Amino acid sequence: MSEDVQSAGSASRPWPTDQPVIDTLIGFGDDPDRLYAGIRRSLRDRESLEELEMPAGYMFHDLPSRSATDEQDPVEVTVGEMDRFGIRTGLVSLSSNTEVAEAALARYPGRFVPSWTFDPNDGVKGMAALVRAHERWGVRAASFFPHGTSPQVAIDAPLAYIYYAKCVELGIPVFVTVGIAGPRVPSMVQSVDRLDQVLYDFPDLVVVMRHGAEPWTELAVKLMVKWPNLYYSTSAFAPKYYPKPIIDYANTRGADKVMYAGYFPMGLSLEKIFTELPQVPFRDHVWPKFLYDNAARVLSI
Repeated sequence: MSEDVQSAGSASRPWPTDQPVIDTLIGFGDDPDRLYAGIRRSLRDRESLEELEMPAGYMFHDLPSRSATDEQDPVEVTVGEMDRFGIRTGLVSLSSNTEVAEAALARYPGRFVPSWTFDPNDGVKGMAALVRAHERWGVRAASFFPHGTSPQVAIDAPLAYIYYAKCVELGIPVFVTVGIAGPRVPSMVQSVDRLDQVLYDFPDLVVVMRHGAEPWTELAVKLMVKWPNLYYSTSAFAPKYYPKPIIDYANTRGADKVMYAGYFPMGLSLEKIFTELPQVPFRDHVWPKFLYDNAARVLSI
């Protein structure tokens, strides 16, 4: 490892340099193409269809370079970035890139935790696939992108309920995208208020919010105060854009409810994230929980 790379990864931080990190949203080089293929079928505006590299590309100014992953082993590229920035464990999706994710799990046991993304439109067949993934790979989490399903399925839709019930039975959390969608598709299926009914109907279901919850971050905080099994992750947000209500909540009564997530290689580089993280005004006691402890507890690591 070059001195330049070492210095970039060990920039001044407000937490101890030996503090381990769990990234609850990380992937491999060709994940974006597979992940966004389904969403592209729902897009209608010309810019999204013809010009944007990713469906929400208008929101990201410095997308991670794909040139290296075109020629190198995608697993090694991700592991190299994890090592560079002190990420001990990464939550990766098996369903979006099964072959590469399987290789990562086999090659680096303990470095990766598998998740399974479901589409409630698949009904009982899709639920059986989740169960098989849990039995075969020891899946630790499920994930659900309401805006990315076709047709769209709301957070509180009956179709999603059989999956929530199965997650409770398997003892795994579900990561749910909430807030206004980045891609130019309708967003109300992931309005944060829909979680209130879900958490009432499934008091044992552990839910982790993804992708910001904007413009309903204050409501997201209110619901986390109300429901003990509701959490927030910082996926797809550069640290300088972490919502103030989330920072304030983590610094007060929500230190155990907010966890780190990146967005590499889908939209953010780890270089950008870890360069900006030291400027986030978390209190000292929050950092270990934010970077590791909360995710470790939720994912049973």
